[in-house]
Amino acid sequence: MTIYIGNLSFQATEEDIKEVFSEYGKVSRISLPTDRETGRKRGFAFVELEDESTEDNAISELDGAEWLGREIRVNKAKPRESNRRSDDNFARN
Repeated sequence: MTIYIGNLSFQATEEDIKEVFSEYGKVSRISLPTDRETGRKRGFAFVELEDESTEDNAISELDGAEWLGREIRVNKAKPRESNRRSDDNFARN
C-alpha cells in the first residue's frame, strides 16, 4: 500500500519525510513530485513502508497533524485513474 501525504510544506525534503515515517517502520520508498515546468515541489508526497501493518498506524496518527507549519492530510493513496480527456480524444479520432 502507498500512503499519500497532502498539504505538505514546500520546504519538506525526502529526508524530512523519511525521518517522520521511520518512527512507524522502515521506509521503502518516497516520491516527492515536482512540477515539470518549474521544478517546484507540488505540495504532496507518497510513502511506502516495508511492513504494511504499520502503515495504518502511521496514517491514523499523522492525519491532521501540524508539520512544518501546515496541517497535513495522510491517507491511503488511491490508484491513478486514466485521463478521461485523452480517452475521449482518442475515441473521436
